Amino acid sequence: MTPAKSLKFSGLSTFRVQRAFPALGAIVAAAVVATTPVPSMAQDNAEARLRRAEAEIRALQRAVFPGGDGRFFEPQITADGSATGPATTSAPSTTAVTDILARLDAMEQQLQRLTALTEENTNTLGLLGERVTGLEARANNAPMIAPQTAAITAEAEAETGIGAETETEAGAMESNLAAMTGASEAETQAPAASGPSPERLAAVQEITKPQTEDAADDEYSYGFRLWNAGFYPEARQQLASYVEQHPDHFRITYGRNLLGRAFLDDGMPEEAARWFLRNYQADRTANRAPDSLLYLAESMIAMGDTRRACIALAEFGDTYPAVATGRLADQYESNRRRVNCES
Repeated sequence: MTPAKSLKFSGLSTFRVQRAFPALGAIVAAAVVATTPVPSMAQDNAEARLRRAEAEIRALQRAVFPGGDGRFFEPQITADGSATGPATTSAPSTTAVTDILARLDAMEQQLQRLTALTEENTNTLGLLGERVTGLEARANNAPMIAPQTAAITAEAEAETGIGAETETEAGAMESNLAAMTGASEAETQAPAASGPSPERLAAVQEITKPQTEDAADDEYSYGFRLWNAGFYPEARQQLASYVEQHPDHFRITYGRNLLGRAFLDDGMPEEAARWFLRNYQADRTANRAPDSLLYLAESMIAMGDTRRACIALAEFGDTYPAVATGRLADQYESNRRRVNCES
């Protein structure tokens, strides 16, 4: 069969098919159009436009819903019925800059305090220089430490009892404690007629007396510094002056107790016992009343009076059980091991 005849036969067959099956011809025509290849340039442009549209939609979605994933929306009404506004991102509480500024402020405050302390120390040194000049002027005429036997002994002798109480075991014990002051009086040792040596005088002058708004507290603190440096006679003079001039000061219990220690540490237990007993009797609820009672027992041990030492230790354990097992537990147990109170 020739090509012309083939074409003719093919067209005739198609015509006959269309006449026999009109609907099938429409379908075939549509399939031919659908399967006809599209030019490559038009297809590429459509793909690029589609991708650009999708990218723009994603960008718009990120701008409108910054915290979402494109599938969910944040609720406008919470479970408790309260409306919620748009989510806000809280700023950090501190940053590196604010931390640096805070540290700079702290350093400035410390510098201010150091400056104030420097000015106070300068003023104190000036006052100390004036005092040293006055002491040097009097060094050759009178001893630095005046005897205080009359004032201290008179005050100690005035307290020979605790008061009228019922005849109980506690009253009997306190009477025994009061009887401790009935021993022979120990006189305060006065310095030699020539006064302190130049070396000692120079060492004492190095002890700075504080200068604050509380003059009475300055007097006590200066006595404490002298005692702490081992200048016991000078400390006794300073503390005796403080106790006499400021009997109502809030540190008076510290002053009397420390005065007793200045005697005890200097090998004068009898006079120390007078001051310890006086401080204990003055106010048994004071901060240094337990200390004075325990040092009273220690003074009795130093004097070899075991019976009265045991009385003081028993009184201490009964009156201050919390202190006996707490702050002064070591000293209490040490004193109890030094004496035999069971016989």
